[in-house]
Amino acid sequence: MIALLQPNRQPCSEGWEGYLSLQSIHLRKLLKIMYLEGGARITALRQDIRDDIAREQGGEAGGGDFYGPFWRDAKDHVFGITDLRDQTRIRIEANPGRANLYPRLRDGFLLWWDRRRRWTNRPFVPAEGIKNTTRLHGIDAAVKFENILSVRDGNDEDHFVYPYWFPDPEVSEEMGRLVLWSLCQAFPAVDPRELRALDVIRGQTFSLDRNPLRGDEAEVFARRFDLALRQWNALRAQYGG
Repeated sequence: MIALLQPNRQPCSEGWEGYLSLQSIHLRKLLKIMYLEGGARITALRQDIRDDIAREQGGEAGGGDFYGPFWRDAKDHVFGITDLRDQTRIRIEANPGRANLYPRLRDGFLLWWDRRRRWTNRPFVPAEGIKNTTRLHGIDAAVKFENILSVRDGNDEDHFVYPYWFPDPEVSEEMGRLVLWSLCQAFPAVDPRELRALDVIRGQTFSLDRNPLRGDEAEVFARRFDLALRQWNALRAQYGG
């Protein structure tokens, strides 16, 4: 059993308010941008820039919270509060714009969860939640770690699952290692063996026992981040900023 965590550390919070949006960003969104290629990356960067401009002007970023309602339902499914199949249908009826991705998210999540659920008949309960905003080694950004599924199983052991819910790009082996490396950096008090990255749509998890770190994760992350940030800055200049 993992010991209860201390309050979340935010070691570098001062001065972040003035950062570019790519330098104050959720890990999953940053990885998505870093691993998209060609025109798809440019499109994602332009959308991030438009959101950044909207915030500067006192407005709201476009798109709203598309994935959050699904993930709340997925967590409730884990703890037996609601059934994800029913909740997905209700969500789509309320907003037909979810009809494309929500069934894919549902099916991928259930593919993973039902496989895991077969390991035990004992109930799962919430573990102490974890979240953090921190600098990763060598990365000039405030990286956010939120919406982690924290579960305590029937053996009184805690598990922490970080979701990646975007349809593209899928989580490659290298990206999976970067997620695990980042989680280890952000949560040093957590047993790294209990950390997971979940590619929700594909129902695939990544863990240190199956995807051990190679030692080059900081270098790979920094290289991809620097390239994305340079592209962001070049595109932002086209908007007059």
